[in-house]
Amino acid sequence: MSSIANFATLIINDCDFSRFARKPSDALWSQLVSVPLGFAITSFIGIIVSSSSTVIYNEPVWDPLGLLSRFIDDGGAAQRFGVFVIALAFALAQLGTNIAANSVSAGTDMTALLPRCINIRRGGYICAVIGLAMCPWNLLSSANNFTTYLSAYSVFLSSIAGVMVADYYLVRRGFLDIRALYDARSTGPYYYHWGFHWRAYAAYVCGILINVVGFAGAVGTQVPKGATYLYNLNFFCGFLVSLSIYWGLCKLSPIPATSDRWMEVGGDMLEVQVAYDQDGVSYDEEQAAGAEFPDSKPGSSSIKGGGGFA
Repeated sequence: MSSIANFATLIINDCDFSRFARKPSDALWSQLVSVPLGFAITSFIGIIVSSSSTVIYNEPVWDPLGLLSRFIDDGGAAQRFGVFVIALAFALAQLGTNIAANSVSAGTDMTALLPRCINIRRGGYICAVIGLAMCPWNLLSSANNFTTYLSAYSVFLSSIAGVMVADYYLVRRGFLDIRALYDARSTGPYYYHWGFHWRAYAAYVCGILINVVGFAGAVGTQVPKGATYLYNLNFFCGFLVSLSIYWGLCKLSPIPATSDRWMEVGGDMLEVQVAYDQDGVSYDEEQAAGAEFPDSKPGSSSIKGGGGFA
């Protein structure tokens, strides 16, 4: 679970980068290969280094910084230079990781909340200040603290991922009214109820609740064994619960701008404006995608809803 939690944040903010792809497959296949392979190689190197430290120092050294300190204590000028090069690589890796996984995501979200006051750069600065205020070095004080933090992190992110997957793949079937996404009027299909999508929040909370008891056990509280077993699979439990709850709520209380069949545009739509008529009112997803559906009846549509409260 710690390995999944390590890139759980990238699962959530992946759209900050994949939105620049020309078509969905460009983002799919590149990540399907690079993400599992990259994390597998990194984890393998960590296991090998920790195992090797047991042979050298008669105890496993899980902290790479602690291992570098031992290299300095036991070596000469050549070892110190090697430690400098490795430490520089660590610094660059941390910088790149924080920009990709934290700064861009925080900046994008804060820009959406306060677009008049915050841009992506300012949001990144705010994220950096909050990150320092959290005293993250305390999380690395021991291996137990670090793994507990990663597990707790995935508890909250898994519920978000479950709602996102259910909304796009199960409820909307890939259909998005692109123009309405930028419409803040109360009649828009994405305004929901007073600007809040209560189904998503309810599913998110349910996904967290199933892991709360197990998380209490992870920090030292006595809890039932069943809760501990569930917490060992916290990401999958939170993901599946939030996904199921959201899908069920949308069945009981349908939302607008959905489709009965798969309607992802893909790479065939060259210009967004071709999907609208001259007055800029109606939206034709089939025309936008350049697709033809022989089995569809004239005047019929598989797209549900177009506005109002939900």
